Amino acid sequence: MNYRVSSSPATFENVITPEELNQIMEAIADGRYSWACVLILRFIGYNPLHYIPQRTYSRLMKENSQVLTASTSTSKQKLQSVNTNHRLASSQVFSTN
Repeated sequence: MNYRVSSSPATFENVITPEELNQIMEAIADGRYSWACVLILRFIGYNPLHYIPQRTYSRLMKENSQVLTASTSTSKQKLQSVNTNHRLASSQVFSTN
């Protein structure tokens, strides 16, 4: 039996943002493959519950909600650090003139 995929590869370009791709890659690097699959399905617009059981999805959401909040706070700290460094660099440029 042959199946024909009607969508071309060009329609999937830029569907996943770099930030989303980083989340997927972090999940894979941490060995959380099921969570990576959930993220991929979500990011490309599919409902993960159509592909995995509700019980499994609920467990993954519970386990990874802690990881998400920790990574979000880490990301915010990095962003604040970058913004602080940028402001310092900007003030140094203005103070030298």
